[in-house]
Amino acid sequence: MMMNINDSSSALPSALDDRSPAAAAPADPRYAAKATEAAVKFEAFFISHMLRQMRSGTREMAGEDSVFKDPVNSDMLEMADNLVADKMAGQRAFGIADAILRQLLPPAGAPVAARGAVKTDNIAAPLNKSV
Repeated sequence: MMMNINDSSSALPSALDDRSPAAAAPADPRYAAKATEAAVKFEAFFISHMLRQMRSGTREMAGEDSVFKDPVNSDMLEMADNLVADKMAGQRAFGIADAILRQLLPPAGAPVAARGAVKTDNIAAPLNKSV
């Protein structure tokens, strides 16, 4: 059986199709809040992993008698790296959360009710954008 390309009764709706359920319905406020939280947490994870890799590289390159080679406070340094990562992600310093949200949430031209539903009072504005 051959399927016609122009057949509109396909099993999977296209993301570009205006008749698809995702294109028709604005984002649910709960979905937008959860998506924002997940995107910020992913950015924090990414930054934390980057800092961990940078610290590991510094340890590997350090000399035998270097202070960077000493593993005494490694657990405290890891905790500090995680706190820095969380703070930077809250400020959306790298823009990773913003990029994720652009794909998950409706565009800025969506109705005001859908855009205003995301609680952002505890999230700082991005550093690389003018406020």
